[in-house]
Amino acid sequence: MSGAAVAAAVTPGRTTKGPAAGPWLLGVRHHGPGSARAVLAALRAARPAAVLIEGPPEGDALLPLAADPHMRPPVALLAHAVDDPGRASFWPMAAFSPEWVAIRWALDHDVPVRFIDLPAAHSLALKEPVEGPERAEEAEEEEEVTPVVDPIRVLAGTAGYDDPERWWEDVVEHRSPTGGADSGAPPSEGAPGDALAPFGALAEAMGALREAYGDGGQPRDAVREAYMRIQLRTARKEFGDGVAVVCGAWHVPALAARTTLAADRALLKGLPKVKTDLTWVPWTHRRLARRSGYGAGIDSPGWYGHLFEAADRPIERWMTKVAGLLRAEDRFVSTAHVIEAVRLAETLAALRGRPLAGLGETTDAVRAVMCEGSDVPLALVRDRLIVGESLGEVPDTAPAVPLQRDLTRSQRTLRLKPEASERELDLDLRKETDAARSRLLHRLRLLDVGWGDPVAGRGSTGTFRESWRLRWEPELHVRVAEAGVWGTTVLTAATAKAASQAVAATALADVTALAEHCLLAELPDALPVVMKALADRAALDADVGHLADALPALARSLRYGDVRSTDTAALAEVAAGLAERICVGLPPACAGLDPDGAEALRGQVEAVHGAIGLLDTGAEPGTGLRERWDAVLHKLAARDAVAGVIRGRATRLLLDEGRLAEDEAARLMGLALSPGTPPADAAAWIEGFVGGASGGGMLLVHDERLLGLVDAWLTGVPADQFTDVLPLLRRTFSAYEPGVRRTLGELVRRGPAPEGARRDDAAPVTGGFGPGLDPARADAVEPVLRLLLGRPPEPVEAAV
Repeated sequence: MSGAAVAAAVTPGRTTKGPAAGPWLLGVRHHGPGSARAVLAALRAARPAAVLIEGPPEGDALLPLAADPHMRPPVALLAHAVDDPGRASFWPMAAFSPEWVAIRWALDHDVPVRFIDLPAAHSLALKEPVEGPERAEEAEEEEEVTPVVDPIRVLAGTAGYDDPERWWEDVVEHRSPTGGADSGAPPSEGAPGDALAPFGALAEAMGALREAYGDGGQPRDAVREAYMRIQLRTARKEFGDGVAVVCGAWHVPALAARTTLAADRALLKGLPKVKTDLTWVPWTHRRLARRSGYGAGIDSPGWYGHLFEAADRPIERWMTKVAGLLRAEDRFVSTAHVIEAVRLAETLAALRGRPLAGLGETTDAVRAVMCEGSDVPLALVRDRLIVGESLGEVPDTAPAVPLQRDLTRSQRTLRLKPEASERELDLDLRKETDAARSRLLHRLRLLDVGWGDPVAGRGSTGTFRESWRLRWEPELHVRVAEAGVWGTTVLTAATAKAASQAVAATALADVTALAEHCLLAELPDALPVVMKALADRAALDADVGHLADALPALARSLRYGDVRSTDTAALAEVAAGLAERICVGLPPACAGLDPDGAEALRGQVEAVHGAIGLLDTGAEPGTGLRERWDAVLHKLAARDAVAGVIRGRATRLLLDEGRLAEDEAARLMGLALSPGTPPADAAAWIEGFVGGASGGGMLLVHDERLLGLVDAWLTGVPADQFTDVLPLLRRTFSAYEPGVRRTLGELVRRGPAPEGARRDDAAPVTGGFGPGLDPARADAVEPVLRLLLGRPPEPVEAAV
């Protein structure tokens, strides 16, 4: 068949008389609304005795659930290996999927319906096991894999189109089953030949493509098609020739081929097999999008869903949806905008020779009229409407592993409904319901079911506040199935996994992090095992860096214990022991470090400093942990053998805590920036003292003495060495806020204030503290402070 003939076979307006008798091979494009409407018209016209659908035969028992009123697509059949739940596959279906339409028609008319693809027991056994954190995402591929040769692209190119999606819309999605322009109305009853004609033309085109390209680069298709032919023969023996088969159009020529039963069985001989479980799970429009990695995906599931659901005037209804979305985002969109957008889309379709405005025309019209040429609001339309955020629902009667059932019960009890869209959840742990929600989310994280991720809370830094970012993805069902090996409930599964991880962990930081998770998730039965492992690892680990990495998690855990009413006495004892060992071993560990090692240890010193602030027991002055840590910081700040970035940070920490006088801090800076210090070491000291997000810029703004020392050192760096220290200095000062950098520049340009000088209202203040107090300016602030603090205003003395 020539290329021109291929194009003519599927060109709008061509009619081909379909066969009067079955079996009817209805080749479709997965998730195509035009294919779905054509399938529905063909089934209504042909009235088959049975319907066969491409899919795993183990799912036959689950097909009646499609008629359940609580089943709402998009949904997917999930098949996973019992002994290895991570080896899984999905068969997604949306409301506009031809397979879903065929299933619902068969169930509504009491017609037997079956899946006929290669069993999941074989297809999962043939899948390579996937390891690593992306395991579930990589396991989501449906057995219908797009051939290396894309038949839609070939047909589109033959017909003179450069965009296969636009060609498919023109030929299929925007046309009725009988060949006329489609208004979106449901297909009407018609003669079988008229309803089946499009499938005959598509089968003819696919036959020509397979003749030219063979199996399209997918040798495994031969095994699948052999099994489907066997199932078709079996159905014809049972129901006669009145059988309809709904499958990918690529497979139609293979199913119509004349082969022997013996030859097909020979292809299936010796296939590996695993024990499998199947169930229905909710799916999302976002996961149907091709960009999600699903092989048979589509670019615009939200748009296709609209085309399928719109009873009439699809373009007008679509523009109304877009207007509603933009108005909800506080953009001004009037009725006139909608009318003009519809007119522009229809005009563009006419200019481009299209039967109906497609996604390209509507998107161009929305950008020009409603978005005023901007792609920023248009990105919102693409995300919310063109792709969409629909999440399906599955009835409780669907099979599920016990852990999934317990999770579902907990979600309903705590009113935490899974949603496809991302949302923020703020929790107050003083409330019983919020505390239970927090425990559930932390237990799921321990089980690697990443429904929620903790984020920095807004408006409070207390330990009784938590903020989460929630988003439910379909592949989390696979993670739940994997976690089912640990227990039948979320609590028992998290407990068993935590205990197992504690025994297997080799790094001290891993065990301390696990102890923190156990407290957050409230796993009292796992905590003794974790604490024993923690004590054992801490006693054997002599590396100060490892101890420093472990201590912050323990300190945070003690704070969590306070708000969650958890007994943390054993944890406090281990944490205090780690802190003592760090105080002893840290000064020698800070000598002889290279720049990378010094930078890493600087971060550890900061973390230990914050942890000790939480661990200090408030012992008698001079004997507490805080005093011993301050002595360590003094040693680090004064020793020349310690790397400059660590000396600078130790000095800054002491200064911020009020444990170091300002004069002493200035003296240490003067020593670090003296002419005898190599410029690279001096720059590292500055990085430690005022670098990062520590507020060092404001320190320089408010203490012109320190700023003067830095300025004098910087201007004295030799020219041949300046380029060596410039990258480090740029990294230090680029982290400051623009306003801070501007103020520092003004102060440097003005130069140091004369000794004993006093600024008055007549002298402009360019930044920094003046050498004296300005009573008039201070008095002007007092009424505002009283108002903020709720204090009554001072009485005004009566004038004499």
